[in-house]
Amino acid sequence: MPDVRLASSQGKWILLTTVLGSSMAMLDSTVVNVALPRIGEDLDASLSALQWTVNAYMLTLAGLILLGGSLGDQYGRRKVFVTGVVWFAAASLMCGLAPTDAVLIGARALQGVGGALLTPGSLALIQASFHPDDRARAVGLWSGFGGIGAAVGPFLGGWLVDGPGWRWVFLLNVPLALVCVPVALRHVPESSDGRVHGRFDVLGAVLGALALGLVTYALIEGGVTGIVVAVAGVGTAVAFVQVEKRRRDPMLPLDIFASRQFTAVNIVTLCVYAAFSGFFFLTALQLQVVAGYSALAAGTALLPSTVLMLFLSARSGALADRIGPRIPLTVGPLLCAAAMLLMLRVGEHADYLTDVLPAVLVMGAGMVTLVAPLTATVLASVSTARAGIASGINNAAARAAGLIAVAGLPLLAGMGPEAYRSATAFDAAFDRAMPICAGVLVVGSVLAFALVRRPAPGCVRPECRTHGNITSPPLEAKGPVGRDATADGGPGRSAGRVR
Repeated sequence: MPDVRLASSQGKWILLTTVLGSSMAMLDSTVVNVALPRIGEDLDASLSALQWTVNAYMLTLAGLILLGGSLGDQYGRRKVFVTGVVWFAAASLMCGLAPTDAVLIGARALQGVGGALLTPGSLALIQASFHPDDRARAVGLWSGFGGIGAAVGPFLGGWLVDGPGWRWVFLLNVPLALVCVPVALRHVPESSDGRVHGRFDVLGAVLGALALGLVTYALIEGGVTGIVVAVAGVGTAVAFVQVEKRRRDPMLPLDIFASRQFTAVNIVTLCVYAAFSGFFFLTALQLQVVAGYSALAAGTALLPSTVLMLFLSARSGALADRIGPRIPLTVGPLLCAAAMLLMLRVGEHADYLTDVLPAVLVMGAGMVTLVAPLTATVLASVSTARAGIASGINNAAARAAGLIAVAGLPLLAGMGPEAYRSATAFDAAFDRAMPICAGVLVVGSVLAFALVRRPAPGCVRPECRTHGNITSPPLEAKGPVGRDATADGGPGRSAGRVR
């Protein structure tokens, strides 16, 4: 039975190291977008190289995050978490020192591997360490501090890009790791699940990541080669499904999709986070390339959306508890779609108060409306025993959707390889891309209205609501949080666990 109290010095150290670890991965999901124009200029990179700078990280993270949770269960959550932090910091150092765009892309892929190891373990360590009476408050603090980190991320990234340079967006992770690792080794107790038998779905993880990688490559490169690679990607995806059907212990248990509610909410998740990722990727470029904002101004411009989500998500979640998820999941995407259409006002010399801020505020309102109910509905659509794997699948789906959006949206909008070097060309493509994102959100809204029915029960998990992550839903640990955490299989079972 975990017995660390939150008020103790050990409890505070555990909270510190888990917040630092998760913040490293979360920051890199948000701050890099603001640095892209400067990276392209410094390394003489094409638009496709900038897409890969974002997508190489998301590819390995999305493909391996489910496997990362099970490794922690088997080999020790602290050990895998620390390994992930060290790996992530080493890859960050490679990113910061990268002499070419090819080296940077490779290092970003390695960063994603580290992120897949440390991200599931962060919350699992809290679940496995704290006394049941303190666990809910510890999770709430962890989630809240993580949300603050997500909100500050674009601002911090912009300040670093305009100040010491874009390389410090990555190099900053090294001193964070130098604090995080010794604290974890000294103060965090080791934990694992002795019932895990040690068989891992490595083939499933490889096939899943390969399918995503091939489809991503096809969308970014286009042309005849892209078509051939896309066919190979679809074939690999089919092979992945067949492998998961036959394995005794699949990474992705397909029977979980027997729940109509779970399937519907994950389809809505795909629509929502594809649009979010496309929006934030292109808007960071639009504000700098077309509107002439500095990196700091561009990062700060988007801050109100995350701040609104951080402070108002709990109220949105409480409202969804009363009225059910169908209305929030229908209205929220429509608000976000309206925000993306409002962004069409942002052109050369755009005024922040009249052109940018209205879109950002409407975007924040839409995110507030839908994110907490989306997470709560995912968890409510399966049995409590499967909450961890359900959340892991939902998180991976959101990341995969973002990956495909960043790869495919520039192709659909007709962006050439040098589009971001021309304000006129990029502005025209941006004006084509935003209605596409809005249309995807409308599809998500219609699907939610048509398919989401059963009201979600109250979500007692603080991480469902108190967060500000715009790239994926919060990754839930397995089992209830709080005093009754041992009622369903014991505390500390990591998110995304595969058995």
